[in-house]
Amino acid sequence: MNVRTRFAPSPTGYLHVGGLRTALYSFLYAKKHGGSFLLRIEDTDQARTVPGAVDNIISTLAWAGITFDEGPGKGGNYGPYIQSERLELYHKQAKELVEKGHAYYCFCSSERLDKIRAIQMAQKRPPCYDRHCRDLAPEFVAEKLRNNEPHVIRMKVPLEGECVFSDIIRGTVAINYNNVDDQVLIKSDGFPTYHLAYLVDDHFMEITHTIRGEEWLPSTPKHILLYQYFGWQAPAFAHLPLLLNPDKSKLSKRQGDVAVEDYRAKGYLAEALVNFVAFLGWNPGDTREIFSLDELIKEFSLERIGKSGAIFNLEKLQWYNQQYLHHASHERILKELKPMLKEKGWDNHSDVYLGSVIDLLKERVTVIPEFLINGQFFFVAPTSYD
Repeated sequence: MNVRTRFAPSPTGYLHVGGLRTALYSFLYAKKHGGSFLLRIEDTDQARTVPGAVDNIISTLAWAGITFDEGPGKGGNYGPYIQSERLELYHKQAKELVEKGHAYYCFCSSERLDKIRAIQMAQKRPPCYDRHCRDLAPEFVAEKLRNNEPHVIRMKVPLEGECVFSDIIRGTVAINYNNVDDQVLIKSDGFPTYHLAYLVDDHFMEITHTIRGEEWLPSTPKHILLYQYFGWQAPAFAHLPLLLNPDKSKLSKRQGDVAVEDYRAKGYLAEALVNFVAFLGWNPGDTREIFSLDELIKEFSLERIGKSGAIFNLEKLQWYNQQYLHHASHERILKELKPMLKEKGWDNHSDVYLGSVIDLLKERVTVIPEFLINGQFFFVAPTSYD
C-alpha cells in the first residue's frame, strides 16, 4: 500500500499548535512509510475564512520543516487542493446519495430549527434535528425544488443499531446511532459541510490514513456510513488526544498562546517547538527526549500515541529551547538574532563581535530575545548607572 496522509486546516487564522501536531504526525507517518503527505485547504466555511491565512499556514509549516508533496502552490495529480474549487464534485456526490435514498432534502427554516433546539435543551436533551423532512413525499419535494425554496441536504442515519469501527489509537469503538444526528451535507448556501467535503476529498485523493483530533471521534459513525453509502473503502482512522492546559482544561487562548506564530515571534526555535510538539501524546518508548526531524521520522509510530490528553507544559518547551540554543551554532543563532537587532536599530556590529556576545550569553538564555534583554549593554551604551 502506498501510504498517503494529509493535513487539512481551515484558513480561519494562524496555525494552532494542535494543528501543527496533526500536521507533524501525518507528515512523520507518511515519511516513515515512504509515502506522500498532502496539504489541503478546507475553506467551505466562507464566513470564517481569514485573508492571508493560507499563506500563513504554508509559511508556518515550511518554518517547522514540514514539507508537503502535494498541495496549493505545489500541484499534484489529485487537485485542486482547495475545497472551494471543488464544489461541483461535492454536489454530484450529494445528489448521488439522494438518488440512492441515503440522503434527503430538508426545507426547515432556521427559526423552526432554533425552536426545536430550545425545546430539547429545556428538556435537558442533546439538541439534534427531529427528522421532520426525512420522509416527505417525492412530489412535495419536487415542487419545493421547482420553486427554488431554500433547503439543505441531510444524510440518513439508521434509527437503531450501532456503528463499530477500529481506531489505531483507541482500538475498537462502538457508538449507538441514537446519538448520531442526520447531518447536513450541503448547506443552504451551496457549500458542503466538513462531513461530506473532507470524506469525498479523502477518497478521491486516495488518502490511506485519516489522522485528526479527538473532537472528530463522535462524528466518525457518520463518516463510516457515508463510505458505506458510496461503496468506498474507508481509510484507517487515528484520533489524536486532546491538548490540555496544566489544570487539565482544554488548551485555549484564555490561558496562554496557542498559535505557532506566537511562539515563533517569541524567539523559540522551530526544531525545539517541533520536538516538544512531537511528545504531546507520543513517546519513543525509552528515556530519549531530543530528536531531530529525521530521527522522529525513523522512530515515529501511531501505535505509540496515548489516549489520554497531553499537557502543554510551557516550562518543558522552554527546556527544549534551551537545549537547542546551547548546542546551536553561531550561524543558527545569528539567523534568528539579526532581524531582531535590525528592528531595534542595533545592527551595526560585526558577526565576530556578535559571536562573542553569543558565547557569553547562550548558557543564560531560554529564547532568542533574551540575548537582547540580558545583553542590552553589549549593543547600546547605558544611559544611567543606578
